[in-house]
Amino acid sequence: MTIETHPLAPFTPPNSQVLILGSFPPPQTRWKMPFYYPNFNNDFWRIMGLVFFDDKDNFINTADKSFYQDKIEQFLADTGIAISDTAYQIKRLQNNASDKFLEVITPMDIERILAKLPNCTSIITTGEKATQILCDTYAVTVPKVGQSVGLKIGQKPITLYRLPSSSRAYPLSLDKKSEAYHHVFSLLSLI
Repeated sequence: MTIETHPLAPFTPPNSQVLILGSFPPPQTRWKMPFYYPNFNNDFWRIMGLVFFDDKDNFINTADKSFYQDKIEQFLADTGIAISDTAYQIKRLQNNASDKFLEVITPMDIERILAKLPNCTSIITTGEKATQILCDTYAVTVPKVGQSVGLKIGQKPITLYRLPSSSRAYPLSLDKKSEAYHHVFSLLSLI
């Protein structure tokens, strides 16, 4: 099994108040753009469209079954949202995008990412694996879905919010996932 190194740089607008962390990108054969959550079957950008624009297709090019990457990046920069993943190097135990078949070799250096984000006081994890990696790295108890926990990364106090996975394999409707995300973004005063 080959070790894969994360292919994307963290997206870190300097005004970011929140850092969203997934686990690791799917195999590149599933990508519809060279950016985070590139798999068309993942609902992350539909959730963000519903939460911020009441339109699940706001970031979706439905004709090409792809994403509007420029629109996504502009939205994140304007809103103050950074995005990365919790794993830097992994092995895929099966050749798919499933988190349960990822073996993390090296976690992402979250402290280094946060050093670029002086206004960031919150992290949102988008699923079980991302939450587990972060909590293991910083020795805190894993919160339940929809809950939060405080942690310290370097000398910086951070509130970690665990949200439902945006994968369609996660057994929750798009509307229910969007409600959970909406609640946290409201708490953070981003909507």
